[in-house]
Amino acid sequence: MSTMSPYLTGLGTGLGLIVAIGAQNAWVLRQGLRREHVGVVVAVCVVGDVGLIAAGTVGIGVISSLPWVLRVLRWGGVVYLLAFALRSFRSALRPRALEGEGSAGPGRGAVALTTLGLTFLNPHVYLDTVVMLGGVVNQFGDSRWAAAAGAMTGSLLWFTSLGLGARTLSGPLARPRTWQVVDVLVGLVMVGVAIGLARGA
Repeated sequence: MSTMSPYLTGLGTGLGLIVAIGAQNAWVLRQGLRREHVGVVVAVCVVGDVGLIAAGTVGIGVISSLPWVLRVLRWGGVVYLLAFALRSFRSALRPRALEGEGSAGPGRGAVALTTLGLTFLNPHVYLDTVVMLGGVVNQFGDSRWAAAAGAMTGSLLWFTSLGLGARTLSGPLARPRTWQVVDVLVGLVMVGVAIGLARGA
């Protein structure tokens, strides 16, 4: 079997799983618009995805075999996302915090920790990458790493495009009102994801 077919399957599947707007994508978009530590955010997202895809490829079934892990992740994620949403809404009420590039935003370490939280405190990321995507790539047998490489490429392309694409628009969008709208929308996305987690969606 040619490695191209597994690679393209992995690429398409990986993109299909991560393109939907969620908490992580909303955060990447916001940081890209603000031009704040975009490289750190993109790197954390991509490295996290690569690690999880690799875990699924080697057949780690911890998440599916230990339901209590999903419950802990679910409720921890609900609390984290609601707290993040509250912070976004509060930020929307403070115009000084919504000035574009050069404003006193969170430092590199805080941004990295937030990105890690939004990446790994969402149980859906484990179901999507470790369980679902792991099952897809392992269908290719000896070519499973070609499929995994396709999925990893999809993650790299998506997060780089989202972060840097938003960054190119940050100039014309650098208005306080825009940041208020962005923060409100980000907060609403976080609340929506939290509700979905609480319902066990």
